[in-house]
Amino acid sequence: MQSCDELLQKNKVWAAKKQKEDPDFFNRLADKQSPKFLWIGCSDSRVAPEIVVGAEPGDIFMHRNIANQVIHTDFNCLSVLQYAVSILKVEHIIVCGHYNCGGIKAALDKQRSDLLITNKWLMHIKNTYRLHQDEIDAFDDQNDRFNRLVELNVVEQIHALSHTSVIQESWRENGGPTLHGWVYGVHDGIITPMITLKATDEINPIFQYRQVK
Repeated sequence: MQSCDELLQKNKVWAAKKQKEDPDFFNRLADKQSPKFLWIGCSDSRVAPEIVVGAEPGDIFMHRNIANQVIHTDFNCLSVLQYAVSILKVEHIIVCGHYNCGGIKAALDKQRSDLLITNKWLMHIKNTYRLHQDEIDAFDDQNDRFNRLVELNVVEQIHALSHTSVIQESWRENGGPTLHGWVYGVHDGIITPMITLKATDEINPIFQYRQVK
């Protein structure tokens, strides 16, 4: 297991290597950020967004939480979303889940009395399971049930994004960003697209915001 001192030493090695390869790299980063992507992902340590898509610092604006959820009472996530869309003008928003997700597995189990706060967070995934219970329970293998809920959870988060005022206003005024739901395979490193929503796609009327004239 690495110590914090080892991490700091590796940071120095990385910074020196970057400086040697591209002397102006850090000057450009310090000037401003202009990412084209917002990544909403899971906190799982095995899924490092920049690494799995071969990105560089400055390419991706990021928010991570347990099981990559978009919850309309989570002001942390919503503030990241608003800044990314309204200020940074990102062109794409990616919600990326991953197979073998511990949060998904926990949501399919009984609640634990020693994880009171986590239980409340996982309740949103339990509700997704309840909506799709017949489909998920049709799988004989437990891992297949877990993985299908991973996929459906990503799809639900994309719809949750489309139901926000931030996205609907930006779609109306700017025609973007495009929303992408992906699932990363920790077993093979491959990302599988699940859903894409664009400004031209229809939103259920009960989730639409009225336009104020």
